[in-house]
Amino acid sequence: GERGQLLVALAAMIRYNTGTWGILFALSLKGSVFPKASAWAIPGSLLTMFLHWMFDAFEFDRLAGTGDMGASVLGGFTFILGFLIIFRSQQAYARWW
Repeated sequence: GERGQLLVALAAMIRYNTGTWGILFALSLKGSVFPKASAWAIPGSLLTMFLHWMFDAFEFDRLAGTGDMGASVLGGFTFILGFLIIFRSQQAYARWW
């Protein structure tokens, strides 16, 4: 019955050991998203480092004539990302209250 379902649910739960300061659970791999996130983040960061090295070593930005276009693109991206984060935060806050 209900008691059996409750026992099954409790057995399936992940038990975290918070440690002395209460943050050791963040370093555990069981139930963590870090291994899956790292599978995407590490290759992406390695590709970015390689491309950065290529652009510096072979001066692709000078050959392409881009100049300071990267700074303006980064500024636009930062503005849009900040706007979206603030908008989503306000929407979530409005739903809470």
